[in-house]
Amino acid sequence: MTTNAVWFKIDGERVAPALQEAVAKLDNTGGEFVLDFCDVHRIDTSGIGAIEKLAGIADAKSVKIVLHGVNVDVYRVLKLVKLTPRFSFLN
Repeated sequence: MTTNAVWFKIDGERVAPALQEAVAKLDNTGGEFVLDFCDVHRIDTSGIGAIEKLAGIADAKSVKIVLHGVNVDVYRVLKLVKLTPRFSFLN
């Protein structure tokens, strides 16, 4: 049985609120949730907190999170706060 991934676009100007909206969409996923980070050029502490919360909820629901289009600067921040192992990355 195949599952379709749910795609959710993250607004680069309001990263934390967009990630909080993504948390609400986790119930409708069939196993894979793709977050489109193409418009995100930086991530601040509120965005880090929101993505960490999203990762925890996804782990509890056995949902795989894939980050699409993450730029190098955002990836570095995620790596520094040790969040990269919790996600898959797609470019």
